[in-house]
Amino acid sequence: MISPTFPMCARAMRLAGALALAIAALTVPQAAIAADAPPKVAVDADGTVHVPAMAVPVSSMLSPEAKQYMADHLHDMQNPEKVKQVAGVPVFMEPYLAEARAAFATTMREHRIGGVRVFDYAPKAGIAPRNARRVLINLHGGGFMGCFPGCAELEAIPVAALGKVRVVSVDYRQGPDHTFPAASEDVALVYRELLKSHRPEQIGIYGCSAGGMLTGMSLAWFQKHGLPRPGAAGIFCAGLTSSSNGFGGDADYMTAAVGEARPAPAWPTTTPPTWTALPYFKDADPKDPLVSPGSSDAVLRLFPPTLILTATRGFELSSAVKTHTRLVALGVPAELHVWEGLFHGFFYKPDMPESREAYAVIVKFFDRNLAR
Repeated sequence: MISPTFPMCARAMRLAGALALAIAALTVPQAAIAADAPPKVAVDADGTVHVPAMAVPVSSMLSPEAKQYMADHLHDMQNPEKVKQVAGVPVFMEPYLAEARAAFATTMREHRIGGVRVFDYAPKAGIAPRNARRVLINLHGGGFMGCFPGCAELEAIPVAALGKVRVVSVDYRQGPDHTFPAASEDVALVYRELLKSHRPEQIGIYGCSAGGMLTGMSLAWFQKHGLPRPGAAGIFCAGLTSSSNGFGGDADYMTAAVGEARPAPAWPTTTPPTWTALPYFKDADPKDPLVSPGSSDAVLRLFPPTLILTATRGFELSSAVKTHTRLVALGVPAELHVWEGLFHGFFYKPDMPESREAYAVIVKFFDRNLAR
């Protein structure tokens, strides 16, 4: 049995210990204390924060598969051989493509729609009856400089198989050989042709990274050229703003290192700052809503229901949040889903619980919002 005097004794012992530490501290040279003190965060008059060097571990909230994936991705991004593209497929994506083809049974037909080359996917098990008149247009990522068919396959195959729906991935024109508005024109050609066999509310459009940007740009292009609004849109791994370092906002500085293993960019030295470094947008006006639909409330107000996907280490995080906030303020039905601890385009690896979560969100969103 514990003595009733134990709590009082324990408190007394703790107090004595604290006093002893305080007395000892008085005898320690102040230089030693300063040497052991953690570095301070410095703040400039304009609010710029200087963060001292720090270590950021992989998030404890990730699945075991995602933890390993995160570590592998960070190392891959520092290996020049891994980021090279071979026939439109970045080397680091090759095992992800193998996973996708093994896990999701689809057929693919390469042909042209409206004169534009497409990869046309369907589930091997057949399209679900509820999706017989539905179709999704996929706009692949790659910085408007490649990744077809690599990114296209990883964005289209899981959705086609799990959603039991047709997915048309567009091989739109890219930089540096082509510049704005070539890609928007190609998407519109495909969309016009699909409108001959589908009602607009039966058509969805989505993409990741550059494809997410192009999704918003295409919606603006449709408005400008009198094309009806599609039934739903998905802006993934992207937002509707941009900068010379990514998509703009805090994420340009806060996620580059922990998400992509690259140092944060230098503070902009031009006034106004360079709005993008992508050659596709050479000579394009960032104030043009067809280039930056996020700059126009009039354009955003006419968007269909929109799904936005990002992650806490995605360099598009700030833009995705800003885009969602603006759409909601304008009365557009919009959803924002953010995955903890992951990075730009994280769901390209199919064999991971978090990727399966993202696929489920995508499939359910289009199923809810497209007409049957």
